[in-house]
Formats: sequence, C-alpha cells, structure tokens
Amino acid sequence: MSHIVKIKTEVRDAAAVGAACQRLKLEAPTHDTVKLFSGEATGVIVKLPGWKYPAVFDTESGQARYDNYNGRWGKQAQLDRFLQGYAVEKAKLESRRKGHTVTEQSLADGSIKLTVTVGGAA
Repeated sequence: MSHIVKIKTEVRDAAAVGAACQRLKLEAPTHDTVKLFSGEATGVIVKLPGWKYPAVFDTESGQARYDNYNGRWGKQAQLDRFLQGYAVEKAKLESRRKGHTVTEQSLADGSIKLTVTVGGAA
C-alpha cells in the first residue's frame, strides 16, 4: 500500500542538519551565537550559498532564525532546498533507526520520493 506524506519541517536533530549539509555540499554546521542584521541568534549555524547571514536553527524549539531581507540578502530557494534536504535526511535516519530500508528517487519537479520498506534490512 502506498501513502503520500507531506511534512512540516521543524529542525530539531543536529545529526540530520549535518547530513543535509553534507548532502548539499555545504560547510559543516557549527553551534554558536552569530550576529544577524537585527540582533543575535544562538543555535546550529548553517551557511547557505549566496546568503549574507547564516540560518540559525534552535533544535530545542525547532525554529529557524535568519535575515535574508526578502531575498535581497539570500534567495529563499536556498533555505527551501536545505529544509527539503533536512527532511529527507531526518526521515532516512529515523526509518533506518527502526530497521527499515529506505530508497530515494529525485523527481522531475524537484521533489524527492522516499520509499520506506517496513522491516527491510538497513
């Protein structure tokens, strides 16, 4: 039986952040306090391509803080791409942790199809 699932992404897993950065060939994330245009933010720091300021993820609350000045200081598509990569990596980590097999397929529209086989070999 097949199921379509949509995920609202909250960034709570530092290992999945690292896997997403590696997947997208970004610098490894760090945990720090950084200056954004309007204030500071503390959490897991991800430097996105073309962004003036990094994205900062509070893994306790799952929330992101960033300042891209409505796309002038960084394209929203880069953050969306990271969040998609994070969601894929988190789903794969959790599935494998439960002993399931995961296969991944990139689709023509830019979405990613994950197939989880319950009880499959890791």
